[in-house]
Amino acid sequence: MSARDEDTLAEEEGEMEEMDEAGSDDDEGVEMEEERAGGEGEDKVYVPGIEPLQPGVELEMDRSAYRMYHECQTGAPCLSFDVLRDGDGDGREQFPLSMLLCAGTQADTAMSNRLLVMRMFNLHGTEKEKEDEESSEEESDEEEEEEKKPQMELAMMPHYGGINRVRATQRGDQSLAAVWSEKGQVEIFDLQPQVEAVHSAAAMAAFTTKQKEATSLFSFSGHMTEGFAIDWSPTVPGRLVSGDCKKNIHVWEPREGGTSWQIDQRPFSSHSKSVEDLQWSPTEATVFASCSVDQSIRVWDIRAPPNSMLSANDAHSSDVNVISWNRNEPFLLSGGDDGILKVWDLRQFKSGSPVANFKQHSSPVTSVEWSPADSSVFAASGADDVVSQWDLSVESCDVGARVEGVKDLPPQLLFLHQGQTEVKEIHWHPQIPGVMISTALSGFNVFRTISV
Repeated sequence: MSARDEDTLAEEEGEMEEMDEAGSDDDEGVEMEEERAGGEGEDKVYVPGIEPLQPGVELEMDRSAYRMYHECQTGAPCLSFDVLRDGDGDGREQFPLSMLLCAGTQADTAMSNRLLVMRMFNLHGTEKEKEDEESSEEESDEEEEEEKKPQMELAMMPHYGGINRVRATQRGDQSLAAVWSEKGQVEIFDLQPQVEAVHSAAAMAAFTTKQKEATSLFSFSGHMTEGFAIDWSPTVPGRLVSGDCKKNIHVWEPREGGTSWQIDQRPFSSHSKSVEDLQWSPTEATVFASCSVDQSIRVWDIRAPPNSMLSANDAHSSDVNVISWNRNEPFLLSGGDDGILKVWDLRQFKSGSPVANFKQHSSPVTSVEWSPADSSVFAASGADDVVSQWDLSVESCDVGARVEGVKDLPPQLLFLHQGQTEVKEIHWHPQIPGVMISTALSGFNVFRTISV
């Protein structure tokens, strides 16, 4: 499957494909009860981190561990992306599914980068529908397979400079993206022309004809250096917070008209090193959290600058890379260079002790996110090429007793997904329960496991 206008997209075209029936040699999911890895002789469970993969042993994906699985490429790798809310409704689970994503590339040269809007559609599940005895002919099978091919439309705007992080929001009728790039600016883009292009052939033709370097609605150069941390407020449309590699944090207040922002030039500055991630409180409009290379996690109130209200100064033993704020419970999730995942109860934050601590990843944690559909479920990705899914509500489980070699795994661990190289970011889809998207140097995965 390819994107529209293959001739114009050339080598930057997007490609999306369903896994072959047997999976592939390097794609593998480990579900605690049903996932298998195949090598010579008898199949057995392979659990990353427990024992190294022996030479000559091949991993084989067990499709029965997934309700849905697709993969795609967009040319240059996208190290950050976000999900755009669409008008197809919430809580949808019926196949075929569709979704809108916004992403930014990290190309070999500054001139080659793109800000992308992708529409993936006709996404079917891994389960094959039962066939009627009357329609078992090969031609019917081929027609059915053709109808089930996943599709993707790509609308790309040239962007000078690699995109470190992109976050999207809806403000009234506007679809906005906040972009941190290597040129040391935070820019706001209106994505509406791209969103329209991926839904209409006529709009795509017009968009492609007029394509030029992306022009931002607004940009801020006050950070004076590049950064990665950025987040839109979920309670105040258009409110933004951004943090840089020099330790400074700035809050943006939207002005009337939707095309400009007021930014307080006085930074929030309790951190002593690079700010790696930021998260607004889902319930308190003036409160946000931050994490840093200085090993701390801090909670701030914008009504009381410039220092933080609460802090865990030694939250991790090394850089704290990512955080996620639970939408329904007073929990904050963090992941660090130490490969450890920690859950913090904000009611006990001053104690400096997490309420849960998990060491499953063997390399730095690169992304964490609570499930929007289940407040006890979260996911994480690591530089070990693994995406893990967890459920804090599980207190005891005999999974390890049933599967040889996984006795030491924590009972809260639901699933280990593999197959990508250098996974950078993960997101749950807010409108499709259980569906995850992950991006890596090797491309995107879109999947739902049987565990969530």
